[in-house]
Amino acid sequence: MKKIKIAIGCLVQWYEVEIIEEYIISLRQAIDHYGADNVIADFVLTGNETLEKSEIKTSELLNRIASKVVKHLGAPIDLRMIYNQEDLITISSYRKEFNDKYCTEADVLVWGESDMLVPKEMFTTINQVHNLLQDTWNGIGKYITTFGICKMWDESWKHLEHPEFTDKPFIEGDKDNWWSLRYNMTLDEMNAFNNKVEELDIRVFDKLKFNGCGLVISSDVIKSGVNIPQSAFFVHEDTAFMVMAKKILPDIKQIHVANILLVHNRKHPKKRSYIKGEEVIQDTSDVGKMRKTHKWYDIA
Repeated sequence: MKKIKIAIGCLVQWYEVEIIEEYIISLRQAIDHYGADNVIADFVLTGNETLEKSEIKTSELLNRIASKVVKHLGAPIDLRMIYNQEDLITISSYRKEFNDKYCTEADVLVWGESDMLVPKEMFTTINQVHNLLQDTWNGIGKYITTFGICKMWDESWKHLEHPEFTDKPFIEGDKDNWWSLRYNMTLDEMNAFNNKVEELDIRVFDKLKFNGCGLVISSDVIKSGVNIPQSAFFVHEDTAFMVMAKKILPDIKQIHVANILLVHNRKHPKKRSYIKGEEVIQDTSDVGKMRKTHKWYDIA
């Protein structure tokens, strides 16, 4: 089977210094599982303090982040890392530029996140899906791919939930049960689910529904003109991208690999560190409440 080129990109803010290593280690596993020659690992590290101030020098935090990246993702991986101390870079602006830059260098793009755990099977599965679409399903080149996720908060996400999660109850604020939206899963726990997979459970959807964590996009989608609008400033860039994909490519397919679990530790207590004016949170069910204490967030 032909191996395609895959680019995976992650914006790392200075305050994500304590969480990023888990993402990097999981990414390394996935690269080793697929082959380093066929993966581009893109990182942009930003120390800008326009929105939030750091208790220590952001250059020191970026150096710590960079050392973790290099430690786990050194040669022979095609590692591309940029420091940016000056500019305000949001997830929207980063992903827009990532799409533009790499759609001509890779066959498939993946949106990474600091609180994401990359399944070790991710790239091999992407490769299998891409070749299946080209060789068997009439050469479909414009598609989105998603993986199974944890239990979500309403029924509209049910078809995207991992089969072992979807029949579990949603409990508001629950952080103790492994299927919960707020549970922080380890890499070993995720691997335990995925190690059981003998045959991929691939489903095809005509209507798009996804979040940005681990989103897989064929480069032909970006080449067709689909991207994040400039007007998407800070949040909901995934929804904005989805809306544009529906408008420009109304017949686009979403290929969902239901039984490969992709973890999004969105409430991880290490997501926000060294931010001036915020208390250190070690045990909370909603770390996002600290971001909302800043006026800029509601304004944005």
